[in-house]
Amino acid sequence: MKSVLSKKEIMREIVKSGRDPDYFITNYAKITHPLKGLIPFKTYSFQKDALKNFQDHRFNIVLKARQLGLSTVTAAYVVWLMLFHKEKNVLVLATKFGTAANLVKKVKTILRNCPDWIKIAQVSVDNRTSFELTNGSQIKASSTSGDAGRSEALSLLVVDEAAHVEGLDELWTGLYPTLSTGGRCIALSTPNGVGNWFHKTYVDSENGSNDFNPMILSWEVHPDRDQEWFEKETKNMSRRQIAQELECNFNMSGETVFNPEKMESIRQFVTDPKYKTGFDRNYWIWKEAEPGVPYLLSADVARGDGKDYSVFHIFDTLTMELVAEYQGRLTPDLFSRVLFDAGREYGDCMIVVENNTVGFAVLDKLKEMQYPNIYHSIKSTHEYVDQVTAEAASNTVAGFTTSQRTRPLIVAKLEEFVRNGLITINSPRLYNEMKTFIWNNGRPEAMRSYNDDLIMACAIGCWVRDTALIENKRNIEYNKAFLATMVAAKTKMNTTIKGMHGYEGDSIYEKKKSHSQTYEQFPWLFKG
Repeated sequence: MKSVLSKKEIMREIVKSGRDPDYFITNYAKITHPLKGLIPFKTYSFQKDALKNFQDHRFNIVLKARQLGLSTVTAAYVVWLMLFHKEKNVLVLATKFGTAANLVKKVKTILRNCPDWIKIAQVSVDNRTSFELTNGSQIKASSTSGDAGRSEALSLLVVDEAAHVEGLDELWTGLYPTLSTGGRCIALSTPNGVGNWFHKTYVDSENGSNDFNPMILSWEVHPDRDQEWFEKETKNMSRRQIAQELECNFNMSGETVFNPEKMESIRQFVTDPKYKTGFDRNYWIWKEAEPGVPYLLSADVARGDGKDYSVFHIFDTLTMELVAEYQGRLTPDLFSRVLFDAGREYGDCMIVVENNTVGFAVLDKLKEMQYPNIYHSIKSTHEYVDQVTAEAASNTVAGFTTSQRTRPLIVAKLEEFVRNGLITINSPRLYNEMKTFIWNNGRPEAMRSYNDDLIMACAIGCWVRDTALIENKRNIEYNKAFLATMVAAKTKMNTTIKGMHGYEGDSIYEKKKSHSQTYEQFPWLFKG
């Protein structure tokens, strides 16, 4: 470009720049390089693609690696928008005010260093975090306060590091109407786990479920970065940092309870069920009941406020494969019937119900229907007690009690099963819940607006299988061995007094009769 242009050439350049943001940026924008100082902004091909998308689509969401210059490209685009268009109102939003203010500073720097002749509008109001042009266009930075941008009609909303903005779901509800007159939005960020607004919006955009145009820019898009650069850059980074900062990997970038790499292993088993049955088709079956296979049914009952679900899993306790699952919103009496029928279908398997307030109602219904194998434990200890003994005792309780003490224990047990590959999860519903199950101030819980009902039912199942059932199996095997030894040795437990009739022992027929009566009186000794 010539250093001195004629009026005709100036007008031609202004027109060309006003029509094409990439032309304007490539030829007249300058940026500050940390080592080289002020240099011309020569856009890479992926940055040119981003500029084209900003033009072609009202809503753009960019999943990116760090240090690709996307914030700088966005700032340059804002300069073009404000300079060549009248009365444009731009809001830059970020989780920290300093982050938003920094992007506004980039906009101001690029504008200040443009040739004077191309500045067809001048700065009229100049503040540290905002400024206005003589053509009525303006820009300001804002943090994520509850009323950010609500009272304004926006031409462009820029959400920087959107995945890190807390409560963006609620903010977006208020901000979206400000764009209703044709306003645009650019949301860009590195990933920060799953379940947040940025993750949900990006996934929905890929599925075509919203108006956002998705872009993904991993570290490889930069022409100056190769495998050698990657290995050097990641030498002192954790796996989570690499996923977040460079690889654009949602699942491995967050503070999830379950190890992301183990979650990738689980995903290979996730599949649609063989059957979707029940009156609401929410009873999913991957494997039908097989004779002789010991099953376990673990259930979590909805609170009744309409925000969660009544759920259960059925596991093959030998392999801990999830073979069946239910998730739906049923009344306690209907859920009890579903539990009863499912338990009978799978060999009168043990049913473990979380005995919260509504859970007790479900357990009472199961007792009324005389279900034969309900989990009981000694109060305050969670020491398993068989149903026959429990019904005759006063210190036992039906179901499993989840409390502040037991919740971390059962979650830890499920995490142990997942980490060691001891459980096979077929269910996409459970898998999706696990992806949004995070550490929140040291407490394992679902992300906001997500549920963890399936997770808690699964955790209870793992706990019961690895504690009560294992101990019960040991007791059964011991009792069987003890009784077998008595028969083999042709002995019997004799409580008669010497000299009484029968002291010398009974006939073989009487011994068999005695063992038969023992079985009838104490069936739990032989169960399994």
